Amino acid sequence: MRGGGRHLDEDDIRVRARGGSRPRTRVRPKHENARVGMVLTVDRGRYRCLVDGRQVTAMKARELGRGRIVVGDRVALVGDLSGVPDTLARIVRVEERSSVLRRTADDTDPVERVIVANADLLVIVCALADPEPQPRFIDRCLVAAYDAGLEPLLCLTKADLAGPEELLAGYAALDLRAVVTDHRGDLTELRGLLEGRAGVLVGSSGVGKSTLVNRIVPEAERAVGRVNPVTGRGRHTSTSAVALPLDDGWIIDTPGVRSFGLAHIAPDDVVAGFPDLEEAVEECPPGCPHGEGADGCALDAWLDAGRLGPARVGSLRRLLASRAGEEEAVTG
Repeated sequence: MRGGGRHLDEDDIRVRARGGSRPRTRVRPKHENARVGMVLTVDRGRYRCLVDGRQVTAMKARELGRGRIVVGDRVALVGDLSGVPDTLARIVRVEERSSVLRRTADDTDPVERVIVANADLLVIVCALADPEPQPRFIDRCLVAAYDAGLEPLLCLTKADLAGPEELLAGYAALDLRAVVTDHRGDLTELRGLLEGRAGVLVGSSGVGKSTLVNRIVPEAERAVGRVNPVTGRGRHTSTSAVALPLDDGWIIDTPGVRSFGLAHIAPDDVVAGFPDLEEAVEECPPGCPHGEGADGCALDAWLDAGRLGPARVGSLRRLLASRAGEEEAVTG
């Protein structure tokens, strides 16, 4: 090259063509000095994390791409970890998750929505009245819990308005733990079951999730709404999930949902969410769709013999039909 300048190799030429000053690299920094924390809340691209006992606000590093970070995630952070107002750290890594609870908008929606990560207990909150009980919603949550590897716990609220006997009878064949509460009753049993666990509360709007959280963790101050007397539905008062420390565990409150789609769960895994029907299903022919009147479906024979409850079989069949797009997804 004239003028004594250095020779440009092919890498230099590619860099100059891109308008850059140095070669790009796919090697990401290891951030060996990053500190690990837990995501408590997510709000418009800002993550509130607990790091070494301090709450730190962070943003996601560009190198992480579009991968979603959710409440319950354990993440590695660098930058300002002081927790002082108006400071900002960076999340540079998401640690491996032990569990992921997810749902879809409906049973045919291909887009999964991760609700929470690293929980080990799913508390299914259902009101006994105002709004009316929703056994089909409970069934959906049970399927999601079994699929995610979470232990389910049924929490029935508003027992001062109606008794739990009829609803609990429908799940008598399951090894399903349940607690019954009212707006003034003692919550010692529920608190004991949450102790040492990472428990996530899921339920429809108006069933009393946030009321429970406020009674167990008074400093939470979660917004509480009322049920619409016309529609029988509650209002969405909690707009985001939040993890709150409880003794040596966590209680995670989530916004009320009106649908709990299971499009991400394979049909065989939906069936596995009904362990009380397992013995009958084992007698079905290979590839049985388990629909009403399906050729050789053992569920019909067991129903005719009175060996199964019609409500549970009907719920399974509705879930499978809805997932296949044969009818609209139902929530209650």
